[in-house]
Amino acid sequence: MVGMSAAGDPDPTTKKPTRVPLVRSTPQVVAHRGASFDNAEHTLGAYLAALETGADGLECDVRLTADGHLVCVHDRTLRRTASTNGLVSTMNLADLDELDFASWKHPWSELDDEAPERDDSLDGVLTLRKLLEVVADFDRRVEVAIETKHPTRFGGLVERRLVEMLRDFGWTRIGAPVRVMSFSFTALQRVERLAPEVPLVMLVDKPQTWPMLRRVVGDDWLLGPGIAMLREHPKLATRIAESGHDVHVWTVNTLADLELCRSLGVKAVITDRPAYMLDQLGR
Repeated sequence: MVGMSAAGDPDPTTKKPTRVPLVRSTPQVVAHRGASFDNAEHTLGAYLAALETGADGLECDVRLTADGHLVCVHDRTLRRTASTNGLVSTMNLADLDELDFASWKHPWSELDDEAPERDDSLDGVLTLRKLLEVVADFDRRVEVAIETKHPTRFGGLVERRLVEMLRDFGWTRIGAPVRVMSFSFTALQRVERLAPEVPLVMLVDKPQTWPMLRRVVGDDWLLGPGIAMLREHPKLATRIAESGHDVHVWTVNTLADLELCRSLGVKAVITDRPAYMLDQLGR
């Protein structure tokens, strides 16, 4: 029983501590692989569409080609997005330039007489450098969340090449519009050593990894849980939200998931549908 003061009120020295209520936030909207719900992911066309809708940020995955170029591709193979069995890591950029990375998204468009004519320059492989140039030249601040994919045959070379490129843009200092994400704790440690001022996002997709991660992530690191994990494990969602780290959630595509993120005070939602999310937020 809670102790009582002489006035009959609960004694503050014995009162049980109450949890700080989570606030309803207005998160940053980050386009997942561009506006990829309607456009082929990781193409220049998808990113330009996201910018046109007013997205606050862009998210991309990067892999290293055989000749050392960072390209925006999610899968290690090209089967799904370029209809070939090649591996990104064994092909040169010139070889990737010959491939169509967009037709898979709308395979019947050539049979639609009313479909707009496609611009081939927006459908090919996109280098990270080109994407960063677009962001740097844009007429408002746009942030970029870059995920390095692991495991890879190149190991830590991916992070070294990434940091070198960020230095070319002057984006390794505090306030730069970039952050690096990974499911690999080791990969983020590499970036921290090479560019200690670049924000880092520890991606999380398995609830059983959280007890370990919460003890090892840096004090200023961000957390990037998947929306499915938060939805299925509400107690874990609350613990992550109250961890003291800013939280960025992927991949948030429905109103219900957006409202869950807002109730948890999430700072950024990574979405295939940036226009829809912005509309739901009244922006």
